[in-house]
Amino acid sequence: MRIRFYNARIITMKENDTLQKGELHVENDRIIYIGEGKEPGQEGWDREIDCEGNLLLPGFKNAHTHSAMTFLRSYADDLPLQEWLYQQVFPMEAKLTKEDQKALAELGMLEYLTSGITANFDMYLDNMCHAQASKDLGFRTVLCGSMNDFGGTVAETEEEYYKINEVSPLVSYKLGFHAEYTTKGETIEELARLAGKMKEPVYLHLSETKKEVEECYGRYQMSPVKYLDSVGIFEYGGGGFHGVWMNEEDMDICARKKVSIVSNPASNAKLASGIADLCALTAKGINVALGTDGPASNNALDMFREMYLASVLPKLSNMDAAAMDAAGVLKMATVGGAIAMGLTDCDVLAEGKKADIIMLDMHRPNMQPENNIIKNIVYSGSKENVKMTMIDGKILYENGEFFVGREPEEIYQKANAIINRMR
Repeated sequence: MRIRFYNARIITMKENDTLQKGELHVENDRIIYIGEGKEPGQEGWDREIDCEGNLLLPGFKNAHTHSAMTFLRSYADDLPLQEWLYQQVFPMEAKLTKEDQKALAELGMLEYLTSGITANFDMYLDNMCHAQASKDLGFRTVLCGSMNDFGGTVAETEEEYYKINEVSPLVSYKLGFHAEYTTKGETIEELARLAGKMKEPVYLHLSETKKEVEECYGRYQMSPVKYLDSVGIFEYGGGGFHGVWMNEEDMDICARKKVSIVSNPASNAKLASGIADLCALTAKGINVALGTDGPASNNALDMFREMYLASVLPKLSNMDAAAMDAAGVLKMATVGGAIAMGLTDCDVLAEGKKADIIMLDMHRPNMQPENNIIKNIVYSGSKENVKMTMIDGKILYENGEFFVGREPEEIYQKANAIINRMR
């Protein structure tokens, strides 16, 4: 498939690159040209798309989520994290079948497409169900091990690593576990040895709440970050989801060990977990990405809302309106997520990179006037502006319609049937 985008404005997200006007060409799953006009000899298009001055940029990366938790959207709201998790979420999750998880992940993927999200970093119960859903719908997913004291072993995590990385070019897998507070120390140390043997990064929920950090001090006389580093979990890097309650020593460890922090501002605010110090994290040189967390704790899988909150909450917590510039936040939502997820082919728009591209409609009231397009995206942008979402060179969402080989209503009906069965 050869597609030509012309009359476009383009933000490549490459370092020091500026907004440019011109064309972008895609052949199969790759970008083959970005420039001012049609390259000589480039003919025989399967489709030519007049962008009409609309904006092309790399797709957003949802670097932490639990897609199949769509069935708990608006089900157990307005509760603190521990009560919400142990009394509401875990009992309902115990009722899920593998078929349920696949259908619920598909619902999440439809929502990602409407938000310009071209890849998600998912952690949930049965990763193979999600891998199959991604393969079927054509969505790009990185899956993360989620073992803890309630289920899963290090041996199963290793087996899953090799199994899922063979499912599809769209699907990859990273070593991980749920969190320090849900996993025995012996199990964590065993996973650290596996990561060392495989030379692989490790990912987990990290320093999400004050209670979590205090209890870790009680167990190990160290913060979660320092404890995990002491047993070798971060020897080959990795990532921490949330990173709200981190001190300077924690940040220094993450910077030194190349541990990305994936901030989830909407979920952290809704669960009253706190506000991550994104200014301090970025000042330390830590790669910061953005995630929505699951639809049970957010409740929207909306990267525009995450970008807005990632900018304004640090301004509030630092009492500094100049804190957290919009350009830095847009980088978190695109390049930062790609780095955290290991998607080095999907970080920026450039020749030879994967064609994971979104088009934002600039002809909407919230994008006018164009004093600063990047600030418009972060401060006033919304799903309303997502005109097209392309993954791996295939347009999966355009002008409000899905092209995923499935009828959306069928997916919606399945999701409602699942939660109705459980009540």
